[in-house]
Amino acid sequence: MTHRSIFFIKHTLVFFALSLFSVFTSAEDSVEKEIVINTMDNERLEQIIQRLDDNFEGSQGFWNFNITNVTVTVVTDEKNDRMRIIIPITESEKLSSEDLYRIMQANFDSTLDGRYAIGKNILWSTYLHPLASLTDDEFLTGLGQAVNLYSTYGTTYSSGLLSYGGGDSQSLLRKKLIEELIEKGVAI
Repeated sequence: MTHRSIFFIKHTLVFFALSLFSVFTSAEDSVEKEIVINTMDNERLEQIIQRLDDNFEGSQGFWNFNITNVTVTVVTDEKNDRMRIIIPITESEKLSSEDLYRIMQANFDSTLDGRYAIGKNILWSTYLHPLASLTDDEFLTGLGQAVNLYSTYGTTYSSGLLSYGGGDSQSLLRKKLIEELIEKGVAI
């Protein structure tokens, strides 16, 4: 076996072990699941968006609106059964290699169903889901995750709901807290 094969097998086994023994930590003890009665479509999605922001703009598959002073765009494609929530964060050329590395760590363990993504030279906060099976709760939860990812970029990089215990984010966050306390002169 080559060194590369051993490296790959070793890290795959570590990932598998972490997956088996890790626990998800939750910001909420329980999340009620909504029973899907109707399928989601552009009409239904627009009704939800209008309830969130009376001043929304757009229609039939492309909407812009504000949630806690964050401009959100929702794009759908009924024919291909897709829905996408996107929020621009910054120009991608402004990202350092450390930023990119941290974003990838967050995508692994603290973004939950949302993701950081780069497209059209922009870093985005995103949430993607098949449109027809999307429930009201899933849309609202995904929207909250995308807004949280936008708001926590550069700090905790968290969707705010769950964190996978097998990644790097928890120890990085603890390390950051300790560094901040030390910087403030608080003895630990």
